[in-house]
Amino acid sequence: MTKILIVDDEPALSEPLEFLLQREGYETSVAADGVTALSKFDAENPDLVLLDLMLPGLSGTEVCRQVRTRSNAPIIMLTAKDSEVDIVVGLELGADDYVTKPYSTRELLARIRAVLRRRTEDDPADSGILQVGGIRMDVERHTVSVDGSETPMPLKEFELLELLLRNAGRVLTRGQLIDRVWGSDYFGDTKTLDVHIKRIRSKIERVPSTPEILVTVRGLGYRIEA
Repeated sequence: MTKILIVDDEPALSEPLEFLLQREGYETSVAADGVTALSKFDAENPDLVLLDLMLPGLSGTEVCRQVRTRSNAPIIMLTAKDSEVDIVVGLELGADDYVTKPYSTRELLARIRAVLRRRTEDDPADSGILQVGGIRMDVERHTVSVDGSETPMPLKEFELLELLLRNAGRVLTRGQLIDRVWGSDYFGDTKTLDVHIKRIRSKIERVPSTPEILVTVRGLGYRIEA
């Protein structure tokens, strides 16, 4: 049975959430603060963590950082609408997704299923072929085809698209994309990234000005729609 660790200091939220998840067939555990969360994570080895960022004592972002040093277990952040900076930090520390409060149970369950599905599928890093919808990338041959037609891509565009495809359905921040493609010692601004994104869209989107595949997540970064 899939085990989910709920980290939230508000019983009015954590208790109904625990009931909902148990009704859906998940095993659950609850922690009301960061220290307890890390202790339970180490003892119980959950398959997924639902992590409120506003915690007493040890912050949610610090819990996220420490969990990620221990494990690749998926982390979904539970955030307030005005916590954009914390969301960016959490994503860059390795969180997989986020849901803003107040959230619908349908949305949260869909996010949980999607994150677990991505983690239980074969590791895409082991495959030389990446495919999302009509986009097919052959990493070894360095080719990209869109709806069956081969589309030439320079190296940086190819590397960006590869990274996004490997994380389809997940938001990648501008910082993450720049670090992974240009290197952590890159000192330029994000305009270079945005120009490359625009060029990729011109090749993979039916209407590049209204993208449906490579979408912008306002204030955070970009995501390939899985």
